[in-house]
Amino acid sequence: MTASTQRSKVISLCEVGPRDGFQFESAPIPTELKIEAIQGLINAGLPRIQITSFVHPGRVPQMADAEEIVAAFSNQPDVTCTGLALNERGVERAAASGLGNVDLSIATNEQHGRDNANMSVEEGVTRAGAMIEQAVQAGMQVQLGLQTVWGYKEPADADLDTVRSLAARFASLPLESFSLADSTGLANPNSIKTVIEAVRSETDHPIVLHLHDTRGLGIANILAAIDVGVDRFDVSLGGMGGCPFIPGATGNVASEDVVWALEQSGYDTGVDIARVSKVSRQIAEHVGHPLSGKLYTLDT
Repeated sequence: MTASTQRSKVISLCEVGPRDGFQFESAPIPTELKIEAIQGLINAGLPRIQITSFVHPGRVPQMADAEEIVAAFSNQPDVTCTGLALNERGVERAAASGLGNVDLSIATNEQHGRDNANMSVEEGVTRAGAMIEQAVQAGMQVQLGLQTVWGYKEPADADLDTVRSLAARFASLPLESFSLADSTGLANPNSIKTVIEAVRSETDHPIVLHLHDTRGLGIANILAAIDVGVDRFDVSLGGMGGCPFIPGATGNVASEDVVWALEQSGYDTGVDIARVSKVSRQIAEHVGHPLSGKLYTLDT
C-alpha cells in the first residue's frame, strides 16, 4: 500500500498529558483540578485530548476517577476526547461511560510485553483483535498503538519486520488511526523516516506518532516525520510523562515546545501556547516540581 508524502501545512496535535502525564505523578491530582486543566486545554484549541485511562484504580490511583472525568466532557463539540484501555474490562468501562473514542496499544518487543503486560507479542495481538471488535460493536472509534517501535532497551532490539508485520495484520480492521510510539526515546530522524515508510507499505490507516523526548530529539523527529507526510502527533503539557522502565526518562514532547517549533517552521496547529502554558504552570505548582518542557516557563 502507498500513501502520499505531500507535506500538510496543518498539523493536528493530540494532548495526552491528562492521561500519560498525570498517571506518573505520585502526588494525587484532584478530579476538580483535572477537569479545570482539561477545559483549559480545550480552550487553548487542542483538537484531540486523551483525558483518562480505564485501568485498575488499585494499580493506577491517579486514574480512579475515569468515569467522572468523561462525564464532565460529554458535550464538547469542538474536541475529540479519548481514553486508554488495556484490556476488555477497560473497553467495557469506556463504552459504558459514553466515550466515543478508545485508544489501545500492544507491545512489539517480547521483553517489554512481559514487563509491561505479562504477555507475549502474539498474546497481545490476539487480545487487541478481540478488544477492537468489542469497541467497534459498542460504536466506538479505535486508535491502535504499537509500543517501543524504535527500541526498548536499545535501538537494535526494535525489529522492523515485526512492526511491518503487525501493521499488515491490522490493516483490514476498522481503525480510526494507527499510532507508533517511541516509548523510550530511542528514535532519530533517519529511523523515523525508515519506520514510517515501512508501515506505509502495509497499511492505509492514518499514522499518528507518540514520541518521548528522553534524548532530546523529540522535535527533530516530528519535523522528520512531517517531511514524509505525517501530520498527527501526540504531545503532553509541559512535557509531562515518562517511561517506568527507563530510570530518569523524561516525558512526551512538550505541547508548548512543539507548537512553537511548528509555527516557527510555517505550520499551523491552531493551538494557543499561552493558554497551554498557563495549564502547565498550574499543574507544576500543584505537583511541586518543574516539568521537563521549556516554553511553559516563559511569559508567552
